[in-house]
Amino acid sequence: MTTTRIGQRSLLLHIARQAMLERGLQPDFPDDAIREAGRATSSGPPFDERLHDLRNLPWCSIDNDDSRDLDQLTFASLSPGGETRALVAIADLGDTVLPDSALDAHAYANTTSIYTPPHIFPMLPERLSTDLTSLGPGEDRIAIVVELPGEHDAPSRQPAVFRAVVRNHAKLTYAAVGAWLEGTGEAPEALAADAALRLSLRTQDEIARRLRAHRHELGALELETIEVRARFQDDQVATLDAEARNRAKDLIEDFMISANGVIAKFLTSRHYPVLRRVVRNPERWSRIVDIAAQYGDRLPGAPDAGSLHDFLVRRRAEDLEGFPDLSLTIIKLLGRGSYEASFPGDAVTGHFGLAVSDYTHSTAPNRRYPDLLTQRLVRAALLEEPCPLTQDELRGIAAHCTRKEDDVQKVERLLRKATAACLLEGREGEEFDGIVTGASAKGTWVRLFTPPVEGRVERNAEGLDVGDRVRVRLLGTDVERGFIDFANTRHHPVGSKTR
Repeated sequence: MTTTRIGQRSLLLHIARQAMLERGLQPDFPDDAIREAGRATSSGPPFDERLHDLRNLPWCSIDNDDSRDLDQLTFASLSPGGETRALVAIADLGDTVLPDSALDAHAYANTTSIYTPPHIFPMLPERLSTDLTSLGPGEDRIAIVVELPGEHDAPSRQPAVFRAVVRNHAKLTYAAVGAWLEGTGEAPEALAADAALRLSLRTQDEIARRLRAHRHELGALELETIEVRARFQDDQVATLDAEARNRAKDLIEDFMISANGVIAKFLTSRHYPVLRRVVRNPERWSRIVDIAAQYGDRLPGAPDAGSLHDFLVRRRAEDLEGFPDLSLTIIKLLGRGSYEASFPGDAVTGHFGLAVSDYTHSTAPNRRYPDLLTQRLVRAALLEEPCPLTQDELRGIAAHCTRKEDDVQKVERLLRKATAACLLEGREGEEFDGIVTGASAKGTWVRLFTPPVEGRVERNAEGLDVGDRVRVRLLGTDVERGFIDFANTRHHPVGSKTR
């Protein structure tokens, strides 16, 4: 099957489905899961007396332009005395996606929504994820609410987590809110019409920057990568657009990182297990040390997050344009994250990149199974019920989610490469500048600066290592296998300013 016989989008969808099946993932919902979703009812009223009623707060969602599976809302207030309060509301799926149900079985099989350029394969049917369990605008929904730590809170302060009924007052987008916060665009209509919402967002932005600064003081890494989105025209790949970060994306990231930390501490304080998100010390720290040295910087011989953070801050200040390339290099060298179950009294493994010891995934239950599972632990703790899982069950789930995350990432990576191969079809012989993103016995890979695609260096790869800048010539593409092959024509050591 080739793109001369079938449109590119249709071919990519076929590749995606086949790749999922080969890795034990389910591209389609079983009939019994569809039937369960059809019988589901709204997670809104009636409410019991244990729920807080927070519908009048000016909650809002901020997400991508096309997102409809809204997992979280945010709110912040500023008191007359200058004290701030920040809340995150997370969609409560506890009464809709039940353990041992067909919906739960499918969610467990894939463990996440799978994002490919031609199609998103949601973890839950859209009747739930984009409707009944989504925090959509104007809808009353039950949520798990997390109060973020304040600037003057004592470390011993008990985490504030509770269930409440909330209402989304405005569905906002990263692009519009980011431009407004940065002063490069007008307030979107929903903001322009609501002074309380504008104040909440300004306060959220201030709190988010404080949270980020505090993490950086502890050694959290300053990283910035390029997110790429495929644009289709009819059935063909038209462009691959690099999407820049902005203050709205930073705001949500900072709030979610803080909320995940609060949830982990809350479960620990109630003597419940935690499904932790862990990133251990870097697998290739010596290579990171070498890269810093080639920029004229010095890192200690043993992994140290604070020293690496300081190096990255200096590099960002000196070369803002090239910083995403360096960030990508460091991310590749840090190694993969994993899920690990911890129990009361266990020693805790932290998250090297975030410089935190207490961290879980909890803020996207419509999209990730670990978040759904964490929500079940939180609900049990709030209702003072026994832990719903044994230690062996929780360890097994952690290992399964880590394995399936690897499968999903391989599918998503294949589809990104297949999509890029569609874009580069017919351009054999052209030369491009790029950066080496992988170098091992399995092969050497390079990411082009423009267009932002990744391929394998098939010729003259000797001596290349992660972070090196190269000039490559396109040898050929194979869309179905996701292959883009290059020959290295010129090599610049890491740290070189030549592009």
